Amino acid sequence: MARIAFEKIMAGLEDALAFADGDISRGTAHQVNVADVDITHLREKLGLSQDRFAALFGLSSRTVRNWEQGVRHPEGPARILLQVIDREPEAVMRALRG
Repeated sequence: MARIAFEKIMAGLEDALAFADGDISRGTAHQVNVADVDITHLREKLGLSQDRFAALFGLSSRTVRNWEQGVRHPEGPARILLQVIDREPEAVMRALRG
């Protein structure tokens, strides 16, 4: 049984390496497209200051300011978090409260 598991893991690793090298026949990549969120509008919709918004959602105040001023743009997980905050802010707050 351990041998079969090992062989499956090795096959998966070989597929992943081949895919990384450009062999698209050995895997499928899925890309999630997340729409941009107007952070200023979102924050104001929630009635929060930049500092309070940052504190509630585990962000730095500087990051929120930079996003709102266009100095930086949220990427990766931050974009997803903002999308969820936009749609279900109470759920995010409940989850963060533990």
